[in-house]
Amino acid sequence: MMLLLAVAVMPAAAQRPVVVGSKTFSESHVLAEIAAQYLEANGQTVERKLGLGGTLISYEALVAGELDIYPEYTGTLSGAVFDDLAMDGAGLAAALAGDGLEFFVPLGFNNSYALAMPEALANARSVTRISDLAGYPDLAIGLSLEFLNRGDGWPALQRRYQLPQNPTGIEHALAYRALDAGQLDVADAYTTDGDLDLYGLRLLNDDLGVFPAYDAGYLIRQDLPVAVRQLLTRLEAAIDEPTMRALNRRVASDGVSPAMAAREFLSDQALVDSDLEPLVNESRIAYNTGVHLKLTAIAVTLGCLVAIPLALLVSRSPRIAEGLQYLASLFQTIPALALLALLIPVLGLGQTTAIFALFLYSLLPIVRNTLAGLASVDPLLKEVAQSLGLTPSQQILRIELPLATPMIIAGIKTAAIISIGTATLAAFVGAGGLGGPIITGLTLNNNRLILEGAIPAACLAIGTELGFGLLERRFLPAHLRPV
Repeated sequence: MMLLLAVAVMPAAAQRPVVVGSKTFSESHVLAEIAAQYLEANGQTVERKLGLGGTLISYEALVAGELDIYPEYTGTLSGAVFDDLAMDGAGLAAALAGDGLEFFVPLGFNNSYALAMPEALANARSVTRISDLAGYPDLAIGLSLEFLNRGDGWPALQRRYQLPQNPTGIEHALAYRALDAGQLDVADAYTTDGDLDLYGLRLLNDDLGVFPAYDAGYLIRQDLPVAVRQLLTRLEAAIDEPTMRALNRRVASDGVSPAMAAREFLSDQALVDSDLEPLVNESRIAYNTGVHLKLTAIAVTLGCLVAIPLALLVSRSPRIAEGLQYLASLFQTIPALALLALLIPVLGLGQTTAIFALFLYSLLPIVRNTLAGLASVDPLLKEVAQSLGLTPSQQILRIELPLATPMIIAGIKTAAIISIGTATLAAFVGAGGLGGPIITGLTLNNNRLILEGAIPAACLAIGTELGFGLLERRFLPAHLRPV
Protein backbone atom coordinates (compact mmCIF):
# COMPACT_ATOMS: atom_id res chain seq x y z
CA MET A 1 0.00 0.00 0.00
CA MET A 2 2.80 2.43 0.91
CA LEU A 3 4.55 1.63 -2.36
CA LEU A 4 1.40 2.34 -4.36
CA LEU A 5 0.93 5.62 -2.50
CA ALA A 6 4.51 6.65 -3.26
CA VAL A 7 4.04 5.84 -6.93
CA ALA A 8 0.83 7.87 -7.01
CA VAL A 9 2.49 10.85 -5.38
CA MET A 10 5.61 10.84 -7.55
CA PRO A 11 4.05 12.38 -10.70
CA ALA A 12 2.52 15.21 -8.68
CA ALA A 13 5.83 15.93 -6.99
CA ALA A 14 7.65 15.80 -10.32
CA GLN A 15 5.21 18.35 -11.73
CA ARG A 16 5.84 20.97 -9.04
CA PRO A 17 6.27 24.16 -11.06
CA VAL A 18 9.71 25.67 -11.38
CA VAL A 19 9.18 29.32 -10.42
CA VAL A 20 11.22 31.63 -12.64
CA GLY A 21 11.46 35.32 -11.70
CA SER A 22 12.97 38.48 -13.11
CA LYS A 23 13.56 42.08 -12.16
CA THR A 24 11.91 44.97 -13.98
CA PHE A 25 14.37 45.76 -16.77
CA SER A 26 14.08 44.19 -20.21
CA GLU A 27 17.29 42.13 -20.16
CA SER A 28 16.16 40.40 -16.97
CA HIS A 29 12.81 39.65 -18.64
CA VAL A 30 14.55 38.17 -21.70
CA LEU A 31 16.92 36.00 -19.66
CA ALA A 32 14.08 34.77 -17.46
CA GLU A 33 12.05 33.86 -20.55
CA ILE A 34 15.02 32.00 -22.04
CA ALA A 35 15.24 29.82 -18.94
CA ALA A 36 11.47 29.40 -18.65
CA GLN A 37 10.88 28.49 -22.29
CA TYR A 38 13.85 26.15 -22.41
CA LEU A 39 12.61 24.29 -19.33
CA GLU A 40 9.08 24.13 -20.74
CA ALA A 41 10.37 22.78 -24.05
CA ASN A 42 12.02 20.00 -22.10
CA GLY A 43 8.97 18.89 -20.16
CA GLN A 44 9.14 21.06 -17.05
CA THR A 45 6.15 22.94 -15.68
CA VAL A 46 7.10 26.60 -15.19
CA GLU A 47 5.47 29.42 -13.27
CA ARG A 48 6.60 32.97 -14.10
CA LYS A 49 6.87 35.84 -11.62
CA LEU A 50 8.39 38.53 -13.79
CA GLY A 51 8.98 42.22 -13.20
CA LEU A 52 9.72 42.03 -9.47
CA GLY A 53 10.74 45.34 -7.93
CA GLY A 54 14.49 45.52 -7.41
CA THR A 55 17.39 43.28 -6.45
CA LEU A 56 16.63 42.81 -2.77
CA ILE A 57 13.01 41.85 -3.39
CA SER A 58 14.06 39.24 -5.95
CA TYR A 59 16.88 37.95 -3.75
CA GLU A 60 14.73 37.67 -0.63
CA ALA A 61 12.01 35.93 -2.65
CA LEU A 62 14.58 33.35 -3.74
CA VAL A 63 15.81 32.85 -0.18
CA ALA A 64 12.22 32.44 1.04
CA GLY A 65 11.45 29.80 -1.60
CA GLU A 66 9.01 32.01 -3.50
CA LEU A 67 11.31 31.73 -6.54
CA ASP A 68 13.57 28.93 -7.77
CA ILE A 69 15.55 30.85 -10.41
CA TYR A 70 16.12 34.42 -11.53
CA PRO A 71 18.84 36.12 -13.63
CA GLU A 72 21.47 37.98 -11.64
CA TYR A 73 24.97 39.47 -11.91
CA THR A 74 28.05 38.83 -9.80
CA GLY A 75 28.78 42.52 -9.22
CA THR A 76 25.21 43.15 -8.12
CA LEU A 77 25.40 40.33 -5.60
CA SER A 78 28.71 41.45 -4.12
CA GLY A 79 27.86 45.15 -4.11
CA ALA A 80 24.10 45.44 -3.58
CA VAL A 81 23.36 42.28 -1.56
CA PHE A 82 26.54 41.70 0.45
CA ASP A 83 27.97 45.25 0.35
CA ASP A 84 31.48 44.01 -0.39
CA LEU A 85 32.78 45.03 -3.82
CA ALA A 86 36.10 43.30 -3.13
CA MET A 87 34.46 39.89 -2.69
CA ASP A 88 36.05 37.24 -4.90
CA GLY A 89 34.35 34.25 -6.48
CA ALA A 90 35.00 31.92 -3.55
CA GLY A 91 33.71 34.50 -1.06
CA LEU A 92 30.59 35.08 -3.13
CA ALA A 93 29.90 31.35 -3.39
CA ALA A 94 30.28 30.94 0.38
CA ALA A 95 28.00 33.90 1.10
CA LEU A 96 25.34 32.57 -1.25
CA ALA A 97 25.60 29.07 0.22
CA GLY A 98 24.83 30.57 3.63
CA ASP A 99 21.45 31.58 2.22
CA GLY A 100 20.90 28.25 0.49
CA LEU A 101 21.62 29.70 -2.96
CA GLU A 102 24.06 29.15 -5.81
CA PHE A 103 25.23 31.18 -8.81
CA PHE A 104 24.83 28.19 -11.06
CA VAL A 105 24.99 29.01 -14.77
CA PRO A 106 27.36 31.75 -16.00
CA LEU A 107 25.82 32.80 -19.30
CA GLY A 108 28.99 34.08 -20.95
CA PHE A 109 28.70 37.88 -20.90
CA ASN A 110 29.48 40.78 -18.61
CA ASN A 111 26.83 43.49 -18.32
CA SER A 112 28.54 46.19 -16.35
CA TYR A 113 27.12 49.43 -15.11
CA ALA A 114 28.23 52.50 -17.03
CA LEU A 115 27.43 56.18 -17.43
CA ALA A 116 26.05 57.29 -20.79
CA MET A 117 25.90 60.68 -22.54
CA PRO A 118 24.43 61.77 -25.87
CA GLU A 119 27.23 61.50 -28.45
CA ALA A 120 26.85 65.13 -29.60
CA LEU A 121 27.06 66.50 -26.08
CA ALA A 122 30.02 64.28 -25.20
CA ASN A 123 31.87 65.56 -28.28
CA ALA A 124 31.03 69.18 -27.46
CA ARG A 125 32.37 68.82 -23.91
CA SER A 126 35.23 66.46 -24.87
CA VAL A 127 34.02 63.89 -22.36
CA THR A 128 35.20 60.34 -22.86
CA ARG A 129 35.87 59.20 -19.26
CA ILE A 130 33.89 59.34 -16.05
CA SER A 131 36.69 61.41 -14.51
CA ASP A 132 36.02 64.11 -17.14
CA LEU A 133 32.64 64.78 -15.53
CA ALA A 134 34.35 66.40 -12.53
CA GLY A 135 35.10 69.43 -14.70
CA TYR A 136 31.44 70.02 -15.60
CA PRO A 137 29.40 70.52 -12.40
CA ASP A 138 26.52 71.94 -14.46
CA LEU A 139 25.74 68.62 -16.15
CA ALA A 140 22.33 67.25 -15.21
CA ILE A 141 22.67 63.63 -14.09
CA GLY A 142 19.67 61.33 -13.69
CA LEU A 143 20.12 57.88 -12.15
CA SER A 144 17.85 54.93 -11.55
CA LEU A 145 16.74 54.85 -7.93
CA GLU A 146 18.51 51.58 -7.22
CA PHE A 147 21.80 52.78 -8.75
CA LEU A 148 21.49 56.07 -6.87
CA ASN A 149 21.53 54.34 -3.50
CA ARG A 150 23.37 51.03 -3.87
CA GLY A 151 26.97 50.72 -2.70
CA ASP A 152 28.42 49.87 -6.11
CA GLY A 153 26.52 52.72 -7.78
CA TRP A 154 26.58 56.49 -7.32
CA PRO A 155 28.06 56.55 -3.78
CA ALA A 156 31.14 54.64 -4.99
CA LEU A 157 31.46 56.74 -8.16
CA GLN A 158 31.09 60.09 -6.38
CA ARG A 159 33.58 59.13 -3.72
CA ARG A 160 36.23 57.76 -6.11
CA TYR A 161 35.91 60.37 -8.87
CA GLN A 162 35.08 63.34 -6.58
CA LEU A 163 32.09 64.25 -8.73
CA PRO A 164 30.36 67.53 -7.75
CA GLN A 165 26.93 66.88 -9.33
CA ASN A 166 23.77 66.17 -7.35
CA PRO A 167 21.88 63.61 -9.44
CA THR A 168 18.13 63.13 -9.43
CA GLY A 169 16.36 59.79 -9.25
CA ILE A 170 14.47 58.58 -12.33
CA GLU A 171 13.02 55.27 -13.54
CA HIS A 172 15.67 53.65 -15.73
CA ALA A 173 13.22 53.09 -18.60
CA LEU A 174 12.49 56.84 -18.71
CA ALA A 175 16.11 58.04 -18.50
CA TYR A 176 16.93 57.47 -22.16
CA ARG A 177 13.88 59.47 -23.22
CA ALA A 178 15.01 62.30 -20.94
CA LEU A 179 18.51 62.18 -22.49
CA ASP A 180 17.04 62.29 -25.96
CA ALA A 181 14.82 65.25 -25.04
CA GLY A 182 17.74 67.19 -23.55
CA GLN A 183 16.28 67.08 -20.04
CA LEU A 184 19.25 65.07 -18.79
CA ASP A 185 22.90 65.09 -19.78
CA VAL A 186 24.12 61.87 -18.14
CA ALA A 187 22.37 58.68 -16.98
CA ASP A 188 23.38 55.26 -15.74
CA ALA A 189 23.28 52.48 -18.30
CA TYR A 190 24.08 48.83 -18.81
CA THR A 191 26.79 47.94 -21.32
CA THR A 192 24.46 45.53 -23.12
CA ASP A 193 21.52 47.96 -23.40
CA GLY A 194 19.84 47.85 -26.79
CA ASP A 195 18.84 51.50 -26.38
CA LEU A 196 22.43 52.75 -26.54
CA ASP A 197 22.56 52.64 -30.32
CA LEU A 198 18.93 53.67 -30.71
CA TYR A 199 19.48 56.95 -28.85
CA GLY A 200 23.05 57.56 -30.03
CA LEU A 201 24.66 57.38 -26.59
CA ARG A 202 28.33 57.18 -25.64
CA LEU A 203 29.46 54.99 -22.76
CA LEU A 204 32.02 56.79 -20.62
CA ASN A 205 35.16 54.88 -19.78
CA ASP A 206 35.39 53.80 -16.14
CA ASP A 207 39.03 54.91 -16.07
CA LEU A 208 39.50 54.32 -12.32
CA GLY A 209 37.89 50.88 -12.44
CA VAL A 210 35.12 51.47 -9.90
CA PHE A 211 32.64 49.01 -11.34
CA PRO A 212 33.31 45.32 -10.62
CA ALA A 213 32.61 42.55 -13.11
CA TYR A 214 28.91 41.93 -13.63
CA ASP A 215 29.01 38.43 -15.06
CA ALA A 216 25.47 37.32 -15.87
CA GLY A 217 24.02 34.01 -14.84
CA TYR A 218 21.12 32.29 -13.13
CA LEU A 219 20.90 32.49 -9.37
CA ILE A 220 19.18 29.35 -8.10
CA ARG A 221 18.19 27.64 -4.90
CA GLN A 222 20.47 24.82 -3.87
CA ASP A 223 17.48 22.50 -3.51
CA LEU A 224 16.53 22.93 -7.17
CA PRO A 225 15.77 19.45 -8.59
CA VAL A 226 18.67 17.71 -10.30
CA ALA A 227 16.73 17.35 -13.55
CA VAL A 228 16.23 21.12 -13.74
CA ARG A 229 19.88 21.80 -12.92
CA GLN A 230 21.00 19.45 -15.68
CA LEU A 231 18.80 21.23 -18.22
CA LEU A 232 20.09 24.66 -17.22
CA THR A 233 23.71 23.61 -17.75
CA ARG A 234 23.06 23.62 -21.51
CA LEU A 235 22.64 27.41 -21.30
CA GLU A 236 26.10 27.92 -19.80
CA ALA A 237 28.24 30.31 -21.90
CA ALA A 238 25.47 30.43 -24.53
CA ILE A 239 25.26 34.24 -24.77
CA ASP A 240 28.06 36.70 -25.50
CA GLU A 241 27.81 40.49 -25.20
CA PRO A 242 26.97 41.20 -28.88
CA THR A 243 24.24 38.57 -28.74
CA MET A 244 22.76 40.03 -25.56
CA ARG A 245 22.86 43.55 -26.97
CA ALA A 246 21.13 42.29 -30.13
CA LEU A 247 18.42 40.64 -28.04
CA ASN A 248 17.91 43.85 -26.07
CA ARG A 249 17.78 45.81 -29.33
CA ARG A 250 15.05 43.50 -30.62
CA VAL A 251 12.98 44.46 -27.60
CA ALA A 252 13.92 48.14 -27.42
CA SER A 253 14.02 49.07 -31.09
CA ASP A 254 11.95 46.45 -32.92
CA GLY A 255 9.18 46.28 -30.36
CA VAL A 256 9.13 42.49 -29.96
CA SER A 257 8.21 41.10 -26.56
CA PRO A 258 10.90 39.63 -24.27
CA ALA A 259 9.14 36.28 -24.67
CA MET A 260 9.44 36.43 -28.46
CA ALA A 261 13.08 37.58 -28.32
CA ALA A 262 13.84 34.63 -26.07
CA ARG A 263 12.00 32.26 -28.42
CA GLU A 264 14.01 33.54 -31.40
CA PHE A 265 17.29 33.05 -29.52
CA LEU A 266 16.46 29.51 -28.43
CA SER A 267 15.39 28.62 -31.96
CA ASP A 268 18.51 30.15 -33.53
CA GLN A 269 20.70 28.19 -31.11
CA ALA A 270 18.75 24.99 -31.85
CA LEU A 271 17.87 24.71 -28.16
CA VAL A 272 14.16 24.35 -28.93
CA ASP A 273 12.24 23.24 -31.99
CA SER A 274 11.77 26.10 -34.45
CA ASP A 275 8.23 24.95 -35.24
CA LEU A 276 6.88 25.40 -31.71
CA GLU A 277 3.51 27.08 -31.58
CA PRO A 278 3.73 30.88 -31.48
CA LEU A 279 3.32 32.67 -28.20
CA VAL A 280 -0.16 34.12 -27.81
CA ASN A 281 -1.63 36.66 -25.42
CA GLU A 282 -5.33 36.33 -26.17
CA SER A 283 -7.65 37.78 -23.54
CA ARG A 284 -4.68 39.21 -21.62
CA ILE A 285 -6.47 42.50 -20.91
CA ALA A 286 -9.56 40.69 -19.64
CA TYR A 287 -7.46 38.40 -17.47
CA ASN A 288 -5.40 41.24 -15.97
CA THR A 289 -8.55 43.25 -15.34
CA GLY A 290 -10.11 40.27 -13.59
CA VAL A 291 -7.07 39.85 -11.34
CA HIS A 292 -7.09 43.58 -10.60
CA LEU A 293 -10.76 43.47 -9.62
CA LYS A 294 -10.15 40.42 -7.45
CA LEU A 295 -7.32 42.10 -5.52
CA THR A 296 -9.33 45.26 -4.98
CA ALA A 297 -12.63 43.58 -4.11
CA ILE A 298 -11.13 41.24 -1.53
CA ALA A 299 -9.07 44.01 0.09
CA VAL A 300 -11.95 46.49 0.32
CA THR A 301 -14.36 43.82 1.57
CA LEU A 302 -11.91 42.89 4.33
CA GLY A 303 -11.50 46.59 5.07
CA CYS A 304 -15.26 46.96 5.52
CA LEU A 305 -15.51 43.86 7.73
CA VAL A 306 -12.79 45.19 10.03
CA ALA A 307 -13.09 48.98 9.87
CA ILE A 308 -16.87 49.44 10.25
CA PRO A 309 -17.32 47.22 13.34
CA LEU A 310 -14.24 48.76 14.96
CA ALA A 311 -15.55 52.27 14.31
CA LEU A 312 -18.96 51.35 15.73
CA LEU A 313 -17.32 49.81 18.77
CA VAL A 314 -15.22 52.87 19.68
CA SER A 315 -17.59 55.60 18.51
CA ARG A 316 -18.76 56.32 22.08
CA SER A 317 -15.18 57.01 23.23
CA PRO A 318 -13.68 60.04 21.43
CA ARG A 319 -10.16 59.33 22.69
CA ILE A 320 -10.14 55.71 21.50
CA ALA A 321 -11.78 56.73 18.22
CA GLU A 322 -9.03 59.28 17.66
CA GLY A 323 -6.43 56.59 18.34
CA LEU A 324 -8.07 54.26 15.80
CA GLN A 325 -7.98 56.98 13.15
CA TYR A 326 -4.34 57.70 13.97
CA LEU A 327 -3.44 54.01 13.61
CA ALA A 328 -5.25 53.75 10.27
CA SER A 329 -3.60 56.93 9.00
CA LEU A 330 -0.21 55.54 10.01
CA PHE A 331 -0.54 52.80 7.40
CA GLN A 332 -1.23 55.46 4.76
CA THR A 333 2.12 57.12 5.45
CA ILE A 334 4.08 53.99 4.44
CA PRO A 335 5.00 54.13 0.72
CA ALA A 336 3.32 51.30 -1.16
CA LEU A 337 6.53 49.75 -2.50
CA ALA A 338 8.13 49.87 0.95
CA LEU A 339 5.09 48.20 2.51
CA LEU A 340 5.07 45.48 -0.14
CA ALA A 341 8.79 44.84 0.40
CA LEU A 342 8.30 44.64 4.18
CA LEU A 343 5.48 42.13 3.78
CA ILE A 344 7.39 39.73 1.50
CA PRO A 345 9.40 38.01 4.30
CA VAL A 346 6.15 37.43 6.20
CA LEU A 347 3.61 36.65 3.47
CA GLY A 348 5.83 35.84 0.49
CA LEU A 349 5.29 36.91 -3.09
CA GLY A 350 1.93 36.94 -4.79
CA GLN A 351 -1.64 38.04 -4.30
CA THR A 352 -1.81 37.53 -0.54
CA THR A 353 0.83 40.20 0.02
CA ALA A 354 -0.87 42.62 -2.37
CA ILE A 355 -4.31 42.06 -0.82
CA PHE A 356 -3.02 42.62 2.70
CA ALA A 357 -1.29 45.87 1.69
CA LEU A 358 -4.44 47.12 -0.06
CA PHE A 359 -6.50 46.13 2.98
CA LEU A 360 -4.29 48.30 5.22
CA TYR A 361 -4.66 51.25 2.84
CA SER A 362 -8.46 50.84 2.77
CA LEU A 363 -8.86 51.17 6.52
CA LEU A 364 -8.43 54.94 6.88
CA PRO A 365 -11.20 56.20 4.56
CA ILE A 366 -13.69 53.64 5.89
CA VAL A 367 -12.86 54.26 9.56
CA ARG A 368 -12.80 58.03 9.15
CA ASN A 369 -16.09 58.23 7.26
CA THR A 370 -17.85 55.81 9.60
CA LEU A 371 -16.85 57.84 12.65
CA ALA A 372 -17.70 61.11 10.90
CA GLY A 373 -21.11 59.77 9.89
CA LEU A 374 -21.91 58.65 13.41
CA ALA A 375 -20.73 61.98 14.84
CA SER A 376 -22.93 63.92 12.42
CA VAL A 377 -26.17 62.43 13.73
CA ASP A 378 -28.37 65.12 15.32
CA PRO A 379 -27.86 65.04 19.14
CA LEU A 380 -31.61 65.58 19.58
CA LEU A 381 -32.28 62.26 17.88
CA LYS A 382 -29.85 60.59 20.23
CA GLU A 383 -31.65 62.08 23.21
CA VAL A 384 -35.03 60.93 21.88
CA ALA A 385 -33.66 57.41 21.33
CA GLN A 386 -32.25 57.38 24.86
CA SER A 387 -35.52 58.61 26.33
CA LEU A 388 -37.34 55.80 24.55
CA GLY A 389 -35.22 53.36 26.52
CA LEU A 390 -33.00 52.15 23.68
CA THR A 391 -29.69 50.69 24.79
CA PRO A 392 -26.46 52.22 23.41
CA SER A 393 -26.14 49.29 20.99
CA GLN A 394 -29.72 49.72 19.82
CA GLN A 395 -29.18 53.45 19.37
CA ILE A 396 -26.18 52.81 17.14
CA LEU A 397 -27.73 50.02 15.06
CA ARG A 398 -31.25 51.42 14.67
CA ILE A 399 -30.71 55.19 14.62
CA GLU A 400 -27.11 56.27 14.12
CA LEU A 401 -25.90 53.62 11.68
CA PRO A 402 -28.75 54.11 9.14
CA LEU A 403 -28.25 57.88 9.26
CA ALA A 404 -24.47 57.47 8.88
CA THR A 405 -24.82 55.11 5.89
CA PRO A 406 -24.25 57.79 3.19
CA MET A 407 -20.93 58.77 4.78
CA ILE A 408 -19.92 55.12 5.18
CA ILE A 409 -20.68 54.38 1.52
CA ALA A 410 -18.60 57.42 0.52
CA GLY A 411 -15.70 56.05 2.57
CA ILE A 412 -15.98 52.63 0.93
CA LYS A 413 -16.04 54.30 -2.50
CA THR A 414 -12.89 56.26 -1.67
CA ALA A 415 -11.17 53.09 -0.42
CA ALA A 416 -12.12 51.23 -3.60
CA ILE A 417 -10.78 53.95 -5.90
CA ILE A 418 -7.53 54.22 -3.89
CA SER A 419 -7.13 50.43 -4.05
CA ILE A 420 -7.65 50.34 -7.82
CA GLY A 421 -4.81 52.82 -8.29
CA THR A 422 -2.49 51.28 -5.69
CA ALA A 423 -3.09 47.75 -6.99
CA THR A 424 -1.08 48.61 -10.12
CA LEU A 425 2.02 48.25 -7.90
CA ALA A 426 1.06 44.66 -7.06
CA ALA A 427 2.98 43.47 -10.14
CA PHE A 428 6.22 44.29 -8.30
CA VAL A 429 5.53 41.36 -5.96
CA GLY A 430 4.26 38.96 -8.61
CA ALA A 431 0.53 39.49 -7.92
CA GLY A 432 -0.37 40.34 -11.51
CA GLY A 433 -3.17 42.69 -12.45
CA LEU A 434 -3.10 45.78 -14.64
CA GLY A 435 0.21 46.94 -13.18
CA GLY A 436 1.99 44.19 -15.12
CA PRO A 437 1.63 45.75 -18.59
CA ILE A 438 2.23 49.25 -17.18
CA ILE A 439 5.53 48.29 -15.55
CA THR A 440 6.58 46.18 -18.53
CA GLY A 441 5.69 49.04 -20.90
CA LEU A 442 7.81 51.47 -18.90
CA THR A 443 10.67 48.99 -18.93
CA LEU A 444 10.44 48.33 -22.66
CA ASN A 445 9.61 51.91 -23.69
CA ASN A 446 6.36 50.54 -25.12
CA ASN A 447 3.45 52.98 -24.95
CA ARG A 448 1.00 50.35 -26.15
CA LEU A 449 1.68 48.18 -23.12
CA ILE A 450 1.45 51.16 -20.78
CA LEU A 451 -1.97 52.04 -22.19
CA GLU A 452 -2.99 48.37 -22.03
CA GLY A 453 -2.81 48.64 -18.26
CA ALA A 454 -3.55 52.32 -17.68
CA ILE A 455 -6.78 52.59 -19.70
CA PRO A 456 -8.55 49.61 -18.06
CA ALA A 457 -7.40 50.85 -14.62
CA ALA A 458 -8.87 54.27 -15.33
CA CYS A 459 -12.07 52.67 -16.61
CA LEU A 460 -12.30 50.60 -13.42
CA ALA A 461 -11.98 53.75 -11.31
CA ILE A 462 -14.65 55.55 -13.35
CA GLY A 463 -16.89 52.48 -13.26
CA THR A 464 -16.50 52.26 -9.49
CA GLU A 465 -17.50 55.92 -9.13
CA LEU A 466 -20.58 55.40 -11.33
CA GLY A 467 -21.47 52.11 -9.63
CA PHE A 468 -21.50 53.65 -6.17
CA GLY A 469 -23.58 56.53 -7.55
CA LEU A 470 -26.18 54.06 -8.78
CA LEU A 471 -26.08 52.26 -5.44
CA GLU A 472 -26.76 55.51 -3.59
CA ARG A 473 -29.65 56.45 -5.87
CA ARG A 474 -31.15 52.97 -5.60
CA PHE A 475 -31.01 52.43 -1.85
CA LEU A 476 -30.71 55.83 -0.17
CA PRO A 477 -33.55 58.32 0.26
CA ALA A 478 -33.04 61.53 -1.71
CA HIS A 479 -32.44 63.65 1.40
CA LEU A 480 -29.62 61.32 2.54
CA ARG A 481 -27.71 61.17 -0.73
CA PRO A 482 -24.38 63.05 -0.84
CA VAL A 483 -24.48 66.26 -2.84
